[in-house]
Amino acid sequence: MPQETATAPLPRSGPYLRLLATPGARAFTAGALLARMPMGMFSVSAVIMIAGEHGSYALAGAVTATGLAATAVVAPWTARLVDRHGQARIAVPATAIAVLGSLALVLCVHYDAPVWTLFAAYAATATSPNTGGMSRARWAHLHRGDPGALHTANSFEQAADELCFMLGPVVAASLCGALFPEAGTLTGAILLMTGVLVFAAQRATEPPVAPRTPAASPLRTPGVPALLIVFLATGAVFGSMEVVSIAHAGGAILALQAAGSCVAGLVYGSLRPAGDVHGRLLFCLACMTALMSLPLLAATTTDALPVLAGCLLLAGAATAPTMVTGMTLIQRLTPAAQINEGMTLAVTALLGGIAAGSAAGGWLVEHAGTVAGYGAPMCAAALALVIATAAHLVRRRSVVPVRVRS
Repeated sequence: MPQETATAPLPRSGPYLRLLATPGARAFTAGALLARMPMGMFSVSAVIMIAGEHGSYALAGAVTATGLAATAVVAPWTARLVDRHGQARIAVPATAIAVLGSLALVLCVHYDAPVWTLFAAYAATATSPNTGGMSRARWAHLHRGDPGALHTANSFEQAADELCFMLGPVVAASLCGALFPEAGTLTGAILLMTGVLVFAAQRATEPPVAPRTPAASPLRTPGVPALLIVFLATGAVFGSMEVVSIAHAGGAILALQAAGSCVAGLVYGSLRPAGDVHGRLLFCLACMTALMSLPLLAATTTDALPVLAGCLLLAGAATAPTMVTGMTLIQRLTPAAQINEGMTLAVTALLGGIAAGSAAGGWLVEHAGTVAGYGAPMCAAALALVIATAAHLVRRRSVVPVRVRS
């Protein structure tokens, strides 16, 4: 039966080939990749489009920040609807609303509509579903009971995220520069709608809708709030690193960090997970903290960009394993009927951290310089490690050993 094939343990040789051999996996993976590519396109395209028309990067930044804030509020509700009614029934109309918001933004910019319409149009894109989370939910359904296969699947998904974030801005900037300012947003909208339609059409791999029973938010699940704070601090690592690196050496150098993370994620997924997943998360966070000190060391000791580029490549090597392990924990802690909501809350926390990290990194660059700014991602990684360690100790102390009377 297909289900038995899907849940069979992955062999040690070629785990990714075996993963994609799961019936229906290639189709929904292709749709998910198409739908995720605009993640790295929309904000860059909006900034280029709005700044080019209105001559204000401050306005462009404010519009994109509003969209991010709206996503943080709307995304968990969209995910809850997905859990209650199914991926296909919710993802398609939610994506259609988001695409209409993108098209409205293009029209408002092109026809010089009032500024407030830009904020309203971009806020409407917040209904876009978390395709990466839905894809991970499918893997969790197909390979439940097989931690090795799920580990490989989560690593594959994280590498796909890194690839989209790495290629998306380049594609968007190239389209806006070579064609016209609205080209990036229009292309992103087409990719998003097409990808979600392809993804939603694969009904055979869609997780079944759980019976409607009263259930508390995943925020009340023991261990989840602390893990979300770890995601928040991890997002601050990414946000501060992005701003500081752009100010110090230009945006192109950031692709090296994403490349390092992408490769590390694929290598990490080919290995068999060993030990307690909580312990693995602490190890990954410790490695990330140590590696994030390399860009600071390079910026402090030399002006050679190749040295900084190499350090950024190495610094990215710990981010994907950290995210993979964190998502694995979210999947284990969150009830199956709320898996989309749980993973979307993790992504929301990550986005919130990125926004906070961007603000902190920008403040440091302006007031202390870019060299000191590289201390922000290292400190954020250390904070994530401290929070995760404290949560791990609390969890261990809460497990009271049972004493047997002699």
